[in-house]
Amino acid sequence: MYVSEWENGKRTISDRYAAILRQLLGVTDQELRDTAPAPVVPSADGYDELLSRIDAASSVSESMVKAFNDQTELLRTMDRQMGAAGLVDQMTGHLAALEDALNFAVLPTARRPVALALAGASTLAAWQAIDSGAVERAWRHYELAKRAARDAEAPMYLAHAMAEQAYVLCEAGRPALGVDLVRDARRTVGQAGSARLRAWLYAAEAEMCAHGSMPDDCRRALDAAMASIPPGPEDRDPDMLSIFLNGAHLARWHGNVLALLGDGDAVASLYRALEGMDPTFVRARAGLHADLAQAHLTRAEYDDAHTHLRQARMLASRTGSVRQRRRVDMLSARL
Repeated sequence: MYVSEWENGKRTISDRYAAILRQLLGVTDQELRDTAPAPVVPSADGYDELLSRIDAASSVSESMVKAFNDQTELLRTMDRQMGAAGLVDQMTGHLAALEDALNFAVLPTARRPVALALAGASTLAAWQAIDSGAVERAWRHYELAKRAARDAEAPMYLAHAMAEQAYVLCEAGRPALGVDLVRDARRTVGQAGSARLRAWLYAAEAEMCAHGSMPDDCRRALDAAMASIPPGPEDRDPDMLSIFLNGAHLARWHGNVLALLGDGDAVASLYRALEGMDPTFVRARAGLHADLAQAHLTRAEYDDAHTHLRQARMLASRTGSVRQRRRVDMLSARL
C-alpha cells in the first residue's frame, strides 16, 4: 500500500523509509525523492561565511587527506565484499566532504592532494553507480573524477577515469565509442603511466573491442596487456591505488574477453583464474562465474553453464549487483 501511494504521489517518503530504500535500491536521496538539492541561502554577510570556509579548507592537513584516502579505501573494501547498494549514503557524504574541501581550497599546494583524493573516490563512486544501474550518476561521477584529476595534475588518474567511463558507453550500447575513449585515455597518459596501468588500459580496450565485434583489435590489445603486466603476485600500484591487477587478475580478464568473443579456449583460462582468485572479491567472483557460464554456453555445455549461472546469481544477489544480475538474466535466457 505504501509503495502504491509513494508512486502515485499520495504519500511522501518519510526519512525513516528513505534510509531503508536508499540501501535497498542503491540510489541517492535525490534520485529516490526526485528532488533537486535545496538552494543555499546566503547569510546577511556572505563574505564572512566564504572566508570562514576558505580558512577551513586551507587548514586541511596531510593527516586529513590521509583520513579521506583511508575512508575511500574502507569503502572500496566494503564494496568488493558486500556490494554497492548499502554504501550509497556513506559514499554520497564522503564525496560531498571532499568536494567541499576542494571547492574552497585556494592555492595549488592545498588543492592538489585533495583533488587527487577526490579523483580516486569519484571513480569508485562511479563504478558503484554502474553496478547499481544508475548510469547517469556514474557518468557525472566520472566527469567529476576527470576534473579532479586535471586539478591534481595527475594524468594516470585522468586516464583511469576516462577508460572506466567507457564502460558506461558500452553498457549503453555504444562500445565503438568506448573503444575510442579508452584509446584516447592511453594517449592522454602516454609514457607517464605505470606498467600496471598500461596493462589495465589495454585489457579495458580489449573488452570494449570484444563488445564492439572487433576481434582482431581485441586480440592485439590482449597481447599488449599480457606483455605489459609486471611479474609477481602484487596487484596494487603505489601510484594508482584504484587499480587491482596482476597476472592472475589478468588471466580472469583474458578469459572474460575470450568468452565474449565466443572462443572455446576461454574455459581453461577462466578455471585457472577461479582457482587462484582472492575470496574477498565477491562481486568479481560473480562475474567470473558468469564468464564461465557464457564460455560453456558457447561450447553447448548446458549443465556446466547452469551450474555457474546459479553461482553467479547467488553472488550477484549477495552484493546487490544490478549489472551482474542483468547479465545472468541474459545468459539464462539462452539456456
